[in-house]
Amino acid sequence: MGLNLEEKQAVVAEIGVQVAQAQAIVVAEYRGLGVAAMTDLRRKARGSGVYLRVLKNTLARRAVAETPFAGLSDKMVGPLAYGISSDPVMVAKVLHEFARGNDKFVIKAGALANQVMSAKDVAELASMPSRDELIAKLMGTMLAPLATFVRTLNEVPGRFVRTLAAVRDQKEKQAA
Repeated sequence: MGLNLEEKQAVVAEIGVQVAQAQAIVVAEYRGLGVAAMTDLRRKARGSGVYLRVLKNTLARRAVAETPFAGLSDKMVGPLAYGISSDPVMVAKVLHEFARGNDKFVIKAGALANQVMSAKDVAELASMPSRDELIAKLMGTMLAPLATFVRTLNEVPGRFVRTLAAVRDQKEKQAA
């Protein structure tokens, strides 16, 4: 059963909101993929903060028209699943990992703002560290000098206590 005009407009508006917040879109063909596999993919995408939706290509073209992702319209052919995310690496990772485990799920293209990517480019993007990993590395780098400073400050009283303990032990030996 098809969608009426109001439902189509609502879908285009919903996708338009997602595209406005997006840093990347990845499209993949899912022809022949079972319901259980697609449900698993949706669960993984939801857990990673990726918006995943199967759409009619005409509605998707309308949603990305006049956005930085408009160049992706030429790649919207066939039954496609659309992964949209504000973290470009995460959407590429989720869909690429799923495609590696499922032969019937094939990544067709992707897009960053004003840049269309091939399936190979999406795979390369998936190999990069995610935003959270990069933030963790940055925080570790920023905290390393502070941790070294604290250890150095802590060493002064520790050395003093060890020296006092050695003097005490030496006096106890002399007394005995």
